[in-house]
Amino acid sequence: MKTAAVAVAVPQSRSMCADQIRQLGDLQREYARTCTEMNDAIAALANAAEPVLADLAARTAALQTGIQTWCEANRVTLLGEDDRNGKTANLITGEVAWRVKPPSVSIKGVEMVLKSLAKAGLGRFIRTKAEVNKEAVLNEPAAVARIPGITIVRGVEDFIITPFEASTEVSA
Repeated sequence: MKTAAVAVAVPQSRSMCADQIRQLGDLQREYARTCTEMNDAIAALANAAEPVLADLAARTAALQTGIQTWCEANRVTLLGEDDRNGKTANLITGEVAWRVKPPSVSIKGVEMVLKSLAKAGLGRFIRTKAEVNKEAVLNEPAAVARIPGITIVRGVEDFIITPFEASTEVSA
């Protein structure tokens, strides 16, 4: 669905501006109601589908485990003797494959590992990231005033419209 372009109505008086702020509040509340209704419908759909999806996921996992167990037990028959790098077997209705993952690095206790690498003279395995400290620049703008590429942005003003609304509380 395409949204049509909306003409901008500029108020011509204080009372027209006040009326448009009221209209803005009405539209914002309608938008929030529509979002709430949509989220309620999504939640209801998800809630209704959850048991079906959980059952399908459990059945899928059981089938995958069974297929993998059989294939592991029959790997030599499926692939032959030389299967060091992983292979694929075609079973008419689909394929099964074994793939050797590339090496990866797992780090536990990052601070301790960094200290150990530095102590062992292995700084080449330590990555250092340099970045501009924007907080320090804001604290000392004169020191960086002549540095190309640094601009201190000041005086940006936001315009905020806040329609009045009565607050409600739900008591138990």
